This record gives sequence, C-alpha cells and structure tokens, in this order.
Amino acid sequence: MTLPLSQGELTIDRMCALAGVSRAGYYRHWAASAPRAEETEVRDAIQRLALAHRHYGYRRITALLRQEGFAVNSKRVLRLMQQDNLLCLRRKPFIPVTTESRHGWAWCRTSPAAWMPNGLDQLWVADITYIRLGEEFVYLAVVIDAFSRRVIGWALETHLEASLAIAALAMAIEARRPRPGSLIHHSDRGTQYACADYTERLRQHDIVASMSRVGNPYDNAKAESFMKTLKTEEVNGQTYRDAQHARNAIGNFIEEVYNRQRLHSALAYRPPAVFEETLPLCGAAAQQPRRAAPIAQPVQPL
Repeated sequence: MTLPLSQGELTIDRMCALAGVSRAGYYRHWAASAPRAEETEVRDAIQRLALAHRHYGYRRITALLRQEGFAVNSKRVLRLMQQDNLLCLRRKPFIPVTTESRHGWAWCRTSPAAWMPNGLDQLWVADITYIRLGEEFVYLAVVIDAFSRRVIGWALETHLEASLAIAALAMAIEARRPRPGSLIHHSDRGTQYACADYTERLRQHDIVASMSRVGNPYDNAKAESFMKTLKTEEVNGQTYRDAQHARNAIGNFIEEVYNRQRLHSALAYRPPAVFEETLPLCGAAAQQPRRAAPIAQPVQPL
C-alpha cells in the first residue's frame, strides 16, 4: 500500500479538532476511502505498464511495479490483470526448419551441459531463425553470451549462406574480444556452423567449438529462448516492407529493448546490459568456466 501524504507537525487529534470532526469519524472515512484509492492507483499503474509492455506477463509486471515503489505480490497483480482482461500477446506455434545437419562437414560432440559459466565470455551460443516478409523470407543469425543472455552479435540477410553466421560471429568477436583459449562456442549442426570458413574463424581466435546432439534442442536452450522472445515481442504482429526495414526494426529491438530494457527472470529481473554493469569482472578479465564433468572433444565426420 502506498504511504499517505505527510501531515507535517500536526497530529491526528489536532487536525480533527481544527476540522471539527471526531477521531472515530476520521478513521471511518479513511478506512472507506484509502484502500479504494490505493487499489485505483495500482490498477492505473498496471494498465499503463501492460500497455507499454504488451508481451509482459504478470510476473514481469509485478517486478516493474515494485521498481516503481508499489508493495504488491504477483498473485494480486495476476488477479487484477485478469479482472481488467490484460492478457499478454502470445507467439504463433509455427516453427520452421533452418538447420540442415545432413552434410559432409565435421562436427564436434562437446556439449555445453557440462560447462557452467560463472562470468562473461566463457560460453557463447549461436542460432539462426527465419522472418517472414511480404513476399520473401529473411534470416537472422545471433550470438549470445550464455552468462548474461546479452546478444553480442547478429546479422540479417536474405540467404542462409555461411557468410550470414560469420557476420554475426565477427560482430561478437569485435565487441567482446575474448581471451584466446577461454571461450566455448555452441551451436547446432547446421552447415553454416560446421563449414570450413566458420570453423577456421573459431580456430583463428582459439575458440573451442561445440555442437548440439541430434534431435536435442535443449542443448541450445538459451538461443532458442531468445528466438521465442524475438518472435513474440517484435516479429509477430509486425509487417516489414523489405529486408532493410526488418534489419532496422529488429536491430533496434535487439540493441535497445532486449539488451537494455527487457527484464530477464534469470537475471533477477534485470536487463542484460544492467546485469553486466553490476559484475566485478567482464570480458577478458572473467574467470575460467568451471567444468562439471569431463568433456570429450573429438571431431567426427559424417
């Protein structure tokens, strides 16, 4: 409940005497009006935040309310949102295939499940998704820091060639400049990540390659989670004129909304950029990742 306005140096007894009312009458009036005023204020804040963040559910709305100074719990926010029919928008169920793993390139068996990053630039995850335009498709490649969930590299083109993934990787390397030998790069087994050009870029920067197991999307869950958020909160409901329009809009969402504004439950409801700013160590100064189990890193040709 929000606090009442300050009454200065006057006591309740003195104010009642000046107004010519009894203390009992004052408290009866306060009990009847103050809770309704507080309820109205909370509902107004929920309406405002839900409209400004149309893809946020009740948990993130609760976090925003608490940041504004409201003492509310998630169950109350859920009840008020249900009463006011404030439902967050959901993603469409269709998920296209952008991975072609039936190729002759070598792949690495290393799984990130055996690594638990405790700092930045220890584990990067990469993935590619499609975006529908009016008369064609474009494809988005991203590289994400698994510790902070921040998108550190991305590229959008009208093709699925290896240069798409290489451009996203180049942006990530330029932005973070990881220390040689300190980083694992995880992706699916698509040709873009298994081809010689991509693996050579990883080798040049002494980055260990890792690829998902066959038919197991949970190995790359953090990248899949970002793609779901992108489709839900930016792509669905939008109409992009062409590839350049999509590139500008999606780039703005990644850099300004997802990285700097969107609250992440895994980061104690903080944006990735804010989370990184609170870390004592970052970039090349981060500690080495902790190994939870022995990892074999053979490369097996198909």
